[in-house]
Amino acid sequence: MLNFSSILELFRAFPDEQSCINYLEKLRWKNGVVSPFDSLSKVYKCSNNKYRCKNTGKYFNVRTKTIFEGSKITLQNWFVAIYLYTSHKRGISSYQLAKDLAITQKSAWFVLQRLRYATEHEAFLKEFEGIIQCDETFIGGKNKNRHADKKVPQSQGRSFKDKVPVLGILEKEESYIVERPHKIIPNKTVFEKIVTKETNVKTITVTDTKAKTIQPLLHQHIKYGSHIMTDEWHAYKGIDKYFNHTFVDHAKKQYVDEDTTTNAIECFWSHLKRSITGVYYFTSKKHLQLYLNEMTFRYNTKQMKTDRRFDLFLENTQQKRLTWQSLTLKE
Repeated sequence: MLNFSSILELFRAFPDEQSCINYLEKLRWKNGVVSPFDSLSKVYKCSNNKYRCKNTGKYFNVRTKTIFEGSKITLQNWFVAIYLYTSHKRGISSYQLAKDLAITQKSAWFVLQRLRYATEHEAFLKEFEGIIQCDETFIGGKNKNRHADKKVPQSQGRSFKDKVPVLGILEKEESYIVERPHKIIPNKTVFEKIVTKETNVKTITVTDTKAKTIQPLLHQHIKYGSHIMTDEWHAYKGIDKYFNHTFVDHAKKQYVDEDTTTNAIECFWSHLKRSITGVYYFTSKKHLQLYLNEMTFRYNTKQMKTDRRFDLFLENTQQKRLTWQSLTLKE
């Protein structure tokens, strides 16, 4: 793994196209080149960074069957895009990326959509346990902020006419206090907070916020016996049969009840909506889950160093291909 923490160091690490190809090959094929068409086949090295699969007779390179396949954009530009995508706290718009890479806005949007399509994190699939905060939000903006000819009647609150409901599940970090000897003053002790697990979050677009929609997702993504904290929304009634369920009543202005709160997941909603409002301005219902994956990945890797996050993302680009036709296909 190369060490870099700034875009200047990124250019020093990857000064040309060949350096990007070599690095991606080492990251993808740690134990030697493997054919993407037949993993058991012998592979012949050819010119221009190409390889040939003996069993199928097909040629391939390090881009084959990745998000980079079929793209005319250089790997060096792709690496810059990945750096900006993973390191910017609020994300980056297609217009800004187009300016930074000197490409069209349409190409920049396609690049970002490919990156979102490849975004993965272990928290997306693993079963959460321990202390969990659950909440729902609606993405789509407030009707009162729209121009008169853009307003949608009866669309405030939990209306689905112009908004998409999203379920958020946050696995809270576990911490405890330990007493240790003071490093300088003898016979004196200090109390130190030890964090044992980082906070992870996953977000899922849903059709509505009814119990029949929400509760199956809780059973799917949360380990039985975990402590779930929610607000007073009726969709969570009855889950105490499988989980330790406590809640706060926001309708009564109650936001903390002893250790029970949903402040962490609501803080995440705040960051997410600021990203959409301040950077993207608008996200369609069709592509919203991709934007959610981007923001949850960035949140779940916030403790990682820049270069480690960069490598983690590159490792997830394999066996993923997103074409323009499938991306723009009307539902």
